Amino acid sequence: MRIIRYESPIGAQTGIVTADNEVVKAIGNIAEGFTPGEVIAPLADVDILAPLEPGKIVAIGRNYLEHVKELDKTATVPEFPVMFMKPPSAVIGPGAPIRLANPENETHYEAELCVVIGKTATDVEEASALDYVFGYTCGNDVSDRKVQFASGQWIQGKGYDSYCPLGPWIETELDPGDVLVQSRLSGEARQSEPTSSLIFSVPFLISYISKVMTLYPGDVIMTGTPHGVGPMKAGDTIEIEIAGIGVLSNPVVNR
Repeated sequence: MRIIRYESPIGAQTGIVTADNEVVKAIGNIAEGFTPGEVIAPLADVDILAPLEPGKIVAIGRNYLEHVKELDKTATVPEFPVMFMKPPSAVIGPGAPIRLANPENETHYEAELCVVIGKTATDVEEASALDYVFGYTCGNDVSDRKVQFASGQWIQGKGYDSYCPLGPWIETELDPGDVLVQSRLSGEARQSEPTSSLIFSVPFLISYISKVMTLYPGDVIMTGTPHGVGPMKAGDTIEIEIAGIGVLSNPVVNR
């Protein structure tokens, strides 16, 4: 099932995308699940928003070996997940512009598989971790490298408004163990690596994070990015594609 949020005359609404690419009203919520209601419109005729408004966004850094090496050739494989947070105010949806806060700095795209939590998770064991997942979406962990590394912690360089594109929808039927994560910058392939290369798997991350902080329905985990990251500039378009989900596309502008 594909769950979207879309703009309507009465504000943001939640819908289900059918196999025929029709949008029908979604009745329910992430915690309880959704059932289909009345037909709204063809998918091509609705203005798609970010697929949810996350409660919190827990992001994981340095979770693909080749990416660890490309940013710091002296770095070693992390012994445990490198965690940081991105603010919900950074979230934008498909087609919305990434607004570069500091155009003079190198600001990178980072394609990521994102996990949407569906049940309250505290002290979850790895073996049952996927039972707490509602679905998955594409994400872009936009990162101002100068600010990120100069400030001594990562949230400032990765937390500017518009620095967390999510979408185009939440896919509830996906095996996260081996899906291809890709990015394209203005049509040119940049990243391509399967989630089977993750240093810390999706079930491990859910379990690990749930033993640090309680995860609630609607929270998002960004699982890390493959190698091939690089800078964006105004006029570019960055696409994040994940097999089994779809394509998240955003233009780049200066703020």
